[in-house]
Amino acid sequence: MTVCAITMVYKDYWALSQWYAHYGRLVGFDNLYVVAHGRDDMIARICPHASVITIPRDRLNGFDRSRGQMLNSFADGLGISYDWVIRTDADELICFDPGIYDSFDDIFQSAASTAMFALGLNVAETVADDVLEDGEMALGHRSHAVFTGHYSKAWVSKRGTALWRHGVWAGPRKLGSAVFDLPQGVYLVHLKYANLEALEIANRHRKEVGNAEGRGLPGPAWKEADKDASRFYANFARYSEKTWSAARDEAYTAIVAEPIRDDKENVLRSRSTIFKYKVTLPDWFKSEFGAGLTAKESP
Repeated sequence: MTVCAITMVYKDYWALSQWYAHYGRLVGFDNLYVVAHGRDDMIARICPHASVITIPRDRLNGFDRSRGQMLNSFADGLGISYDWVIRTDADELICFDPGIYDSFDDIFQSAASTAMFALGLNVAETVADDVLEDGEMALGHRSHAVFTGHYSKAWVSKRGTALWRHGVWAGPRKLGSAVFDLPQGVYLVHLKYANLEALEIANRHRKEVGNAEGRGLPGPAWKEADKDASRFYANFARYSEKTWSAARDEAYTAIVAEPIRDDKENVLRSRSTIFKYKVTLPDWFKSEFGAGLTAKESP
């Protein structure tokens, strides 16, 4: 089974280094594709074995819609050569329970649809955590997280299937019967809050885009990126802790029970359920996906 991974990035270098090392080890570095939003030689240095595609950054109008359409087109083209195309943001890593799956192939062999979702986790840096050194994998040094419906996103598809607004575009005729395929033991780990130093840098660029002139730009999470981050950490500090298994089962049940079938966008997606408790990640996150350094990812 052939698998590749694609992302789009603008100056989020720390997250990109995590993405490159993670997916390179899982699908092969030569099967990685990075869309650079504007010319940036640093991206090729971070991802030396990936294919880097540069697109213009001369206008931001309709940012989210244009970005989604472009990535769907690229992914569909890649689908000619690959059975499955993984598509995540640079700060999103798909991790799977090694007690259930040995590889992505195991996940895809059980697919019930042409696109799959994963149970979302926001991983956080806490006051007890050390500052990440250059090149360290986040999951080797971060162990606290909260489940999130908003990031229980569609993350992989076969050719002819479009990902849209965190979900899958199903079309008006198939929306009612589209399968919400979220296998147990598969997680989308969102690293936005896992590195305070990197977050501060990335938020400058998010605010630049969110507050630019034009229509169709990202919403408050980008316009007021600092407030969004402060709100997350304040809430996280207040949440009580649940055991991993109890929190996982509760989140999974809630997410798969009633997905949204958006008849305006014709999109199947997860509800943005907020889970007000935090968890400690099982050790396998560290041993399977946190080992090694981003600087040693290349052959």
